[in-house]
Amino acid sequence: MIQRISLWHTISQPMFDRHVLDTLRRLLAGLILFVAAGIAPAATPALQLEVSLEPASSQFEAVAVVQPTRRDFRFVLHESLVIRSAEVAGKALKFVSLGRDEGFQMWRIQLPEGSDAVRISYGGPLKPLQNGRDHRSVLRAMPPMASANGSFLPSSSGWYPQPSPMFNFRVKLSLPADQRALVAGRLLEETLPEGNNGRYRATFEFAQLTDGIDLMAGPWRVREKLLPKDAKTGTPALRLRTYFPADLDAETGLAEAYLEDSRRYIERYSNEIGAYPYSEFSVVASPLPTGFGMPTLTYIGADVLRLPFIRATSLGHEILHNWWGNGVYVNYEQGNWSEGLTTFMADYAFKETVANDTSRDMRLGWLRDFSALSNEARQPLREFRGRTHSASAAVGYGKAAMLFVMLRDQIGEKAFRQGIRDFWAKNQFRVASWQELQIAFEGASGRDLKAFFAGWLDASGAPKLEARDALLKPTGNRYQLDLVIEQQGTPLVSRLPIELSAGSKRETRWVSVKQASEKVSVDLDFRPQTLRIDPDIRLWRQLDAQEMPPILRQWLGAPAPRLVIAASGGAADAATTLAQRFFEAKPQNLSGAALAGSLGSGGPIMIIGTHSEVAASLAAAGLPARPAELSTRGTAQVWTLLRPSGAPVAVVSANDAKALEALARPLPHYGGQSWLVFAGSKSVDRGTWPVSGVAVAIKESAPGR
Repeated sequence: MIQRISLWHTISQPMFDRHVLDTLRRLLAGLILFVAAGIAPAATPALQLEVSLEPASSQFEAVAVVQPTRRDFRFVLHESLVIRSAEVAGKALKFVSLGRDEGFQMWRIQLPEGSDAVRISYGGPLKPLQNGRDHRSVLRAMPPMASANGSFLPSSSGWYPQPSPMFNFRVKLSLPADQRALVAGRLLEETLPEGNNGRYRATFEFAQLTDGIDLMAGPWRVREKLLPKDAKTGTPALRLRTYFPADLDAETGLAEAYLEDSRRYIERYSNEIGAYPYSEFSVVASPLPTGFGMPTLTYIGADVLRLPFIRATSLGHEILHNWWGNGVYVNYEQGNWSEGLTTFMADYAFKETVANDTSRDMRLGWLRDFSALSNEARQPLREFRGRTHSASAAVGYGKAAMLFVMLRDQIGEKAFRQGIRDFWAKNQFRVASWQELQIAFEGASGRDLKAFFAGWLDASGAPKLEARDALLKPTGNRYQLDLVIEQQGTPLVSRLPIELSAGSKRETRWVSVKQASEKVSVDLDFRPQTLRIDPDIRLWRQLDAQEMPPILRQWLGAPAPRLVIAASGGAADAATTLAQRFFEAKPQNLSGAALAGSLGSGGPIMIIGTHSEVAASLAAAGLPARPAELSTRGTAQVWTLLRPSGAPVAVVSANDAKALEALARPLPHYGGQSWLVFAGSKSVDRGTWPVSGVAVAIKESAPGR
């Protein structure tokens, strides 16, 4: 089904919330077969909407012409919307409410024999735009909302009658002169208002099958770039657009930069995968802290569109979802492969192409995020559906992306690239699972990959690797290194890299293993002194303690965190609010006096407060003072303590209440860091504490033995 994904990724999740749509969901299995068979959608869209929206008053009116798959048509609308009438060929039909559930109303209309479409008029006042939502709350179910500075009607909010789990549509929009609006799809026609009293009108059509429609509106300035058909890739003529509010649009070169970067990413992925599957792509500014990828557009919070890293990484990620998730649909019942493949081909690929190649840091970050999870939170990759918290992100993004790193290492770059193209060519606009990916890569490589995919998809943990009994023997003018590789946990790694070192000389060899404990031999032309297993982090594995500095993810996703408020008055209130925003589970409150006695064991502890009171709490508990490298920089500092045993401890120390308040939004985004310095809400410096890997000394056999 269609991806609606957050780019707070670390941080992504399909927006289609099905917990109130069980009746429709039971039809899904049949629809999957329908789509997988490649049956073309009907020429007349299954849903045609005419929408009139008055954002200033939040008033919504619509007429829907629906072609349901059954005469007994049951659907949901948001509770704020009332059906005015229902008719077939001008004849009024009875509509019956089947009750309410969590803000939704279920309706039933019985179509007469021989009719294939029903016309439904409905409307009502929408909820005001909820500007106070943070990045986590926009991942949860939201009502249809409207206001003069922005409107958002999510696909899961019940703002239209859905004809079936997957359908195509045409939507006509009408809004006041100062507003613009869009939904996913091809722009068929657009009428600009004449004067302030006119109306803005636009018609969009989505000819392929989708599982929902998101409607966005706002007081936007629209910029456009038209591109001719690309004869090399087969990508059709493209319409690229930005929908920015006046202040954002006025920033010199920003809209143009987004248009050019959109063109560049589409060209890149068209060359790597196959022709871009749609006729347009738009970057739309949101008044909410969203970061959603939808077919033909991305809906990103206006506050972050100014940040350079959005264009450098996140924009490419969202554009790539037009292939993975919105071009090949995900069979969620069998696991979400799309996030991992998109992370691998976008975020990770960008790291591989930078001058200093920071891809190892990203791989290490994935493993550190995973290592910070409790055993209960480590779900098998095949069970990942979408991001709901940091634990699911560590699996569905990090582990899934690492699967593709390992797969490419195993079958080679050429076969991997061909597998990607074959997967796209065979599954475009079809529902696909991990099984279809396996088939594509097996065909491209000529290898049986059943054990590889089954192992990494079905195991919830990661193997722990250890080398022992390393012994070097001279063999003429060469050397033979014998050692034992031991693995604990599942799945077993079948190929692993070993780095051999002698002074400044380093050489990496890949060895094959089949058992949990196996002796291997390596033929060498030099005398190594030490060895390390997988120092470049090419395998999904348990990290050694020497590879794992404490990172904030350990506190962010902890099932039983503990909290010490080292502040008073307004600063204490700000610290409490920050903790509520930061922790995913409700923390247990500890008093400062109880801190020292709680350090020996138990869940992670975080101390939040002002500089003087934090310093006093640390001293009273016998904990180290603020690290010298952080000093008094910025308005706030955050750091974790390197403690060999006992409960993990992290500290948030700020100038005052205002400085603590400024951390409430940004801090949860930095789970992969050991320490940070903030100036207001901006991170001006951050990092992880340095650690070393495990080096195994190599012994030499005595002469003559």
